[in-house]
Amino acid sequence: MFNLVEKRRYYFLFSGIITLIGVITLIYSTIETDRPLQLSIDFTGGQLFELQFTEPVEEQELRDTFTAAGFQQLVVQELTPLETELLDETAYPDGSRWSVRTEEVDDVASIDDTLAYIEENLNPLDLEATTTSEVSGAVGDEVTQAAILATLAATAVTLIFMWFAFRRVPHPFRYGACAIAAMIHDILIMLTAMSILGLLFDWQADTLFLTAMLTVVGFSVQDTIVVFDRIRENIPKRRNETYETVVNRSILETIHRSLATQLNAIFVMVAIALFGGETIRQFIIILLVGLTTGTYSSIFIAVPLLVAWQKGEIPFLKPSEEEVSAPAVRASA
Repeated sequence: MFNLVEKRRYYFLFSGIITLIGVITLIYSTIETDRPLQLSIDFTGGQLFELQFTEPVEEQELRDTFTAAGFQQLVVQELTPLETELLDETAYPDGSRWSVRTEEVDDVASIDDTLAYIEENLNPLDLEATTTSEVSGAVGDEVTQAAILATLAATAVTLIFMWFAFRRVPHPFRYGACAIAAMIHDILIMLTAMSILGLLFDWQADTLFLTAMLTVVGFSVQDTIVVFDRIRENIPKRRNETYETVVNRSILETIHRSLATQLNAIFVMVAIALFGGETIRQFIIILLVGLTTGTYSSIFIAVPLLVAWQKGEIPFLKPSEEEVSAPAVRASA
């Protein structure tokens, strides 16, 4: 039987190098840009333009016009008929209404010049009305706080759930702690990827980035629990095997499921990234990175950590000599 667990030091070394690169990248980005990540106008605030057209308009036409006007950050959204009605604006049956959020404009004169330029260049598109207002980054701050609280809540719930679900297996706390360690590993990898892409391609973290992170948090824990559950099932069945052997057997029995699920998701997300349009590409790529590292951490970080803990290889978490050499059932006691 091929032993995946015995190579755990290489897995830890690889993840440690990636994490170190991530920390260095975040520090470098902070020095260069005053922020570890490039932030979008979802967090920094900006200007909101509301445009009413008497005929349908393509999103790319709006993007090209605002880019030509000197804006670098754009969030373009077509408003639904319901939103148009709620705004108490004249609705055009064959027209369209758009919301364009940009970075902050310095002063009123600059806003007037920008409006004049936009209206002049959008005239061929039958621009009917233009309004502008300032928006703040308060919504993004609230979403960030909610995401942090959600992650902390997920951490606490995971520990409690694992302790309860694995209460018949000795040392249930270890399973929860290792699952949390794998989740933190995935978050750090996603932050690293976003920081590097921000430095190379000016990618900016927005609310969709937070959505991707929360999605990966749930996926990582779920994938880890699948392997842990097989370990729980195999421990009473393999009473004469060492804990490392039982864990390795459990990985081999579940790895095909994890890889099959991951490959299906990868194929779909690659297709969306290639053909789904520019507005969603960044979200999909970051999510792809997170789901890939989530599968990796479940197999090569969380589970090997259990064995390393049992063998006393983790500093300050030394088990007894009897536990190290005992079969699986007594080793986990």
